[in-house]
Amino acid sequence: MSLDGCGQLCKYVIILFNILFALVGFALLGLGLWLRFSDNTRGFFQIEELNTSAFVIGVTVLIVLGSVMLIVVAFGDYGTCHENICALQVFSGLLGVLAGALIAAGVLAYTRSDNIAAQLTEFYVSMYALYASSGDPGTAVTLTFFHNVFHCCGVSGVPILDLAKSTCPTPDGMWEKLIMKPCPGVIASVFESKAPLVMGTFLGTGALLITALVCTAILTKQIKRSQQEVIAHYSAVY
Repeated sequence: MSLDGCGQLCKYVIILFNILFALVGFALLGLGLWLRFSDNTRGFFQIEELNTSAFVIGVTVLIVLGSVMLIVVAFGDYGTCHENICALQVFSGLLGVLAGALIAAGVLAYTRSDNIAAQLTEFYVSMYALYASSGDPGTAVTLTFFHNVFHCCGVSGVPILDLAKSTCPTPDGMWEKLIMKPCPGVIASVFESKAPLVMGTFLGTGALLITALVCTAILTKQIKRSQQEVIAHYSAVY
């Protein structure tokens, strides 16, 4: 069906968005499944006292979020590539739910920054202890992510001695080769002192989803108009 320049632009924007969304979704789902079913982490889910720990909750969130993102991508790709209105409407609905959830999460992160900081710190300490005892590759990926995002190194802050030194970020200078900030303190301070920035990150991501939602609405409208033109043409001919 024929789309004008705006419709074609929106179509390509949605395709690009879905590619990025799929990459993130696969990464989250793969990491979550690895941590859930790895021999080194399975015990967390089998011990009743640990079944509500921050680690278990974090892994569950990774799996659920990754799965939802891939479902959204499936509807978005099908609807965009086949110009299917029904699939695009489902895609729009899911995007709206995700955008609303992200905005709510941003507000929650701001208003309950102390509690979230404590939960995230507990999750990090659990991952660190697991890596120190087993050297699990999936755990190493998670620690590397934490260390690079917060620019910290383990629980000791001493790169040359820390048990997770292989996952620590590249030092910025000579001093950081000897000592860096320990992660538990950095994580807590970031959520306590930079709660507005954390909320802004969530709101910014939600704005990106809303942008994709607007593009989807424009594309859907143009597909409907194109279909109506085709129907009107054949009605006039026959």
